[in-house]
Amino acid sequence: MSASAARPVYQETSEPIATPTADPLAPAEAASEASAIPEPASEEIARLAYSYWEARGRQGGSAEEDWFRAEQELRARA
Repeated sequence: MSASAARPVYQETSEPIATPTADPLAPAEAASEASAIPEPASEEIARLAYSYWEARGRQGGSAEEDWFRAEQELRARA
């Protein structure tokens, strides 16, 4: 770095640093917004996911993928 390059200068201040009072993406607020959409019951998700497995002839696939697909479908219906 050359001597002519500008370097940042930091000054101490006695003023407190302002902090935001509410974070728009705070987990508590995000959870309250998400709760506006009713969550499907686990039993309902399980029944639909099981039906996907049965539709495949009870072979292959992934239980996790079936669960996720069922959960998304039920949320879309709501």
